[in-house]
Amino acid sequence: MAKIQVLDKHVAELIAAGEVVERPASVVKEMVENAIDAGAKHVTVEIRDGGVTYIRITDDGSGIHREDVATAFLRHATSKVRNEEDLYAISTLGFRGEALASIAAVARVELTTCVQDEIVGTRYVIHGGEEILVEDAGCPEGSTFIIEDLFYNIPARMKFLKKDVSEGNAVAGVMERLALSHPEIAMRFIRDGRNEIQTSGDGDLLNCIHAVFGKPFAAGMVPVDYSMGGVQVSGYICKPEACRANRTMQHYFINGRYVKTQTAMVALERAYKGVIMVGRFPSCVLCLTLPAETVDANVHPAKIEVRFINEKPVFDAVYYGVKSALESGDRIRRVLLKEEQARPQPIAPPTPAAKPSIVPPAPTPIVSVPKAPPVSPAPRRSFLDLVVDDDRPQDLSLHDDGKPLPLTPPEPVSEVQSANEPSSLIAAPATEPTSAVEQELIHAVEQPPLFDNTPIIRVIGEVFNTYILAQMNDSLYIIDKHAAHERILYNQLKASARVDEQVLLAPISITVSREEHTALVENQDVLSGAGITLEDFGGNSVLVRSFPMILLGQDIEATIQEIAAGLASGGQEVLSAKLDWIYHSTACRAATKGGDVSRPEELEEIAGRVLSEENIRYCPHGRPVCVEMTRKELEKQFGRIL
Repeated sequence: MAKIQVLDKHVAELIAAGEVVERPASVVKEMVENAIDAGAKHVTVEIRDGGVTYIRITDDGSGIHREDVATAFLRHATSKVRNEEDLYAISTLGFRGEALASIAAVARVELTTCVQDEIVGTRYVIHGGEEILVEDAGCPEGSTFIIEDLFYNIPARMKFLKKDVSEGNAVAGVMERLALSHPEIAMRFIRDGRNEIQTSGDGDLLNCIHAVFGKPFAAGMVPVDYSMGGVQVSGYICKPEACRANRTMQHYFINGRYVKTQTAMVALERAYKGVIMVGRFPSCVLCLTLPAETVDANVHPAKIEVRFINEKPVFDAVYYGVKSALESGDRIRRVLLKEEQARPQPIAPPTPAAKPSIVPPAPTPIVSVPKAPPVSPAPRRSFLDLVVDDDRPQDLSLHDDGKPLPLTPPEPVSEVQSANEPSSLIAAPATEPTSAVEQELIHAVEQPPLFDNTPIIRVIGEVFNTYILAQMNDSLYIIDKHAAHERILYNQLKASARVDEQVLLAPISITVSREEHTALVENQDVLSGAGITLEDFGGNSVLVRSFPMILLGQDIEATIQEIAAGLASGGQEVLSAKLDWIYHSTACRAATKGGDVSRPEELEEIAGRVLSEENIRYCPHGRPVCVEMTRKELEKQFGRIL
């Protein structure tokens, strides 16, 4: 009995359709590209339920003649390739003739089309590859496709589709790239009745970037216009300070087609070398134009990758184009003052300088020590619970238990004090110990018992503003203060059932990429457990309403973008792992940084926690927190012992 047989035509078409149509976004991409090839100036895409149940694409292109409608839905039927030679110089987005046949094989499709100078149009209905209806229809010039119930006849494919919000975001991402690739075409994207993307079609790429990604993103762009070796590079790149934590906002277009090209990516990042920090990546919308015969777009099923005859001209054009744009378009950031400060003031005539009045310091008064036992000072706020910069408002400071401390009003100035007396000569408040006797009494109260066996930790100082030197018993300990503080905060976050959060007075709108937006929306509950409350704000923006108190004072936008990039990477699939990763990121941002100037009490606090707690040995990223050098090993280095 023969084991090899030819597949049924219907089964073969379903298999072939799977190579072209993976999800609703694939349908939209193929159909809009056909509209662009047809010369459309206006394209509207509407979807419902992520595009699974309903997709409508309307264009004002050339339309399809009635005698060609049924043929257009046959596999390998196309008007863009006539012979073998045409494959060596492809100038259209579509050319294989597989899109309509593949879509019709897995969905219910209805086409209404009319060509120029025709009185009546054509309505064509096809379900699962089977023709249902052909009739006259009144319609304007162009084509309208309605695709319903995608994969209705392939339940196995249907169950692999993601949530509606994820599929809808994938469609929106496709529309963003198509709009950027052709700013001369007015694109409109409607999602569940809401208008998400709308470009003017005026041909201005910057206006298109503004419509797609928003004003903040467009405001940080620098124009690129460069030609070299037959390759024309145009578009926009971001300023160095606007670089991001990943490459999701890099968009490359070759001859009007969105592609992923390693050559252009390496050239772009090489041009930024030396002007951005390690771990940051530039954003861009770069359009490359080169002869069609020098690039092959027929190397990937989705036509998202290309191959060059010679990569060096492409690399050089991108590198030097970006380099010259950075040198000419980037400027030193200017600090804008408040309106009342920026207003020019009239120039007053110079006045003779008054002689400074020297006030002799008052003699230190003798303070009698009260017979009652001294009151122990209030416990010092732990530096490790919240990093508060010296210039940060003090109403953000916290007790050890995380409750806010009230603001302390300034002490009134005595009437007998001279108005021009320096602040250093103002006597301390009576509640503070001012005499040596009081200092000694309070110091004695704080001293441990004589027979306490607790080892004494002595902080010697720090080197490079990064490593703490501490002595305990007969060992010298070198502590990485950032790694140690990061682990301490991470342990505190994991130990608490929920991170304390602060509701923002004014919610912050943050623009991210489509992939990052999907990751944030799908993980709202996880983020809420970490003290971050956000919601979908439409398009590719989210609205942050609350933020962890431990991160107050940090850059909220940069923090959310960093968390979004981590969630979008796909490395954290388990709920606990996602929350754990967010704790990592939160602790890393809140911890004191290597190179920061720290107060002695902060160093003592970190050293005491590291040397007294067993669970502070590695930072959340796995780097060691502390290394030990014994006295014996140190003396060996100096030849004191053998």
